[in-house]
Amino acid sequence: MDSLRYQTGFGNEFASEAVAGALPQGRNSPQRAPLQLYAELISGTAFTAPRAENRRTWVYRRQPSVVAGAYQPYEQPWWLTGAQPGAVIPPEPLRWAPFEIPPQPLDFIDGLRTVAVNGDVEAQTGMAAHVYLCNRSMHKRALVNADGEMLLVPQQGRLVLRTELGVLEVEPGEIALLPRGIAFRVELPDGDSRGYVCENYGALFRLPELGPIGSNGLANARDFQAPVAAYEETGEGCELVKKFGGHLWRAELKQSPFDVVAWHGNLAPLKYDTANFMVIGSISFDHPDPSIFTVLTSPSDTPGTANCDFVIFPPRWLVAEDTFRPPWYHRNVMSEFMGLVYGQYDAKPQGFRPGGASLHNSMVPHGPDEEAFERASSASLQPHKLENTLAFMFESRWRFQPTAFALNGGALDRSYAQCWSGLADRFAAGKP
Repeated sequence: MDSLRYQTGFGNEFASEAVAGALPQGRNSPQRAPLQLYAELISGTAFTAPRAENRRTWVYRRQPSVVAGAYQPYEQPWWLTGAQPGAVIPPEPLRWAPFEIPPQPLDFIDGLRTVAVNGDVEAQTGMAAHVYLCNRSMHKRALVNADGEMLLVPQQGRLVLRTELGVLEVEPGEIALLPRGIAFRVELPDGDSRGYVCENYGALFRLPELGPIGSNGLANARDFQAPVAAYEETGEGCELVKKFGGHLWRAELKQSPFDVVAWHGNLAPLKYDTANFMVIGSISFDHPDPSIFTVLTSPSDTPGTANCDFVIFPPRWLVAEDTFRPPWYHRNVMSEFMGLVYGQYDAKPQGFRPGGASLHNSMVPHGPDEEAFERASSASLQPHKLENTLAFMFESRWRFQPTAFALNGGALDRSYAQCWSGLADRFAAGKP
């Protein structure tokens, strides 16, 4: 994709028109919109949200989105929403081998598989962690998620995301953030594709506050890219699949939903290259909390305790003295769903593979496996760079509930706990 097809910034007021003169001047909704277009407002937050947090976009389109047929239920039993009442969650660490892409033709909608869920979509809290396992592009179809925004983390294969506001191309190492309520289609230029999805029902993702870090560091707003206006020239119909209240519905459209000729606002699809993340770390001793790797955060009603954080572990230098450099053994109040895009994760050099996942719920102990512990405990503490690696974490204040697909789908590593079995009691009383 040509970089000229993107606008840069997170939360910026963007303006874009595919045809000169399509954007009205001075009024959002004039009596007659330019070029005989229809004005339509998409509000991502309540009208009265504080100005700094308000997200909305005006679109100028060939037909308003109310032009749709009646909806019928759409069966996709693998896409689940919210914790199921009465389900029992085991208090143990879970890990999955790379999820296999099925041989039958599956596009993004049909290839979505829910791995873990929490929260309540009607209360607008929590999230779901999915994987997408697909091998064909969405053809004459579009998806609207009215339940939450979707954060896509490709692991295998590029995605071309055609949205109402324009087109984004996203490859492994990059992420895409699709606002709640925006129609999109997923095309697969490389064929078989696999990746991860965070479906966020809570507060919109935003850049975290930097506090004592100061004005520079972590993810910079300028490195997020929004599309420019690009409407689809087609008279063909389209199947619109909508997720609403935890269920999927379908309707037949006589026109493409990608008919926005111009738009302006600050609610937009975004992409971000994780290579632009400015890593912060210790240059003296000890291991900083993983919160310093936060790219995006969805806050909850408890300050400092996120509904969901998106955290990455990218290539970086390790230089701390007299320090155990992988993550320490720990139990957190937060719950952690992890995935690996490429390379090795330093705390699990063998068992955690690209395309797989792990889940460590609230107060479930976890940390380096035996191999990682032995190596890190005796390593020469010279400056060392972790290269060719990208792991990430969806971290939530709510406990995750693994799904039947996660527990019985064939990828669950039932011997995961054995990776710590060799950590013997080495206590040596009276010895330095």
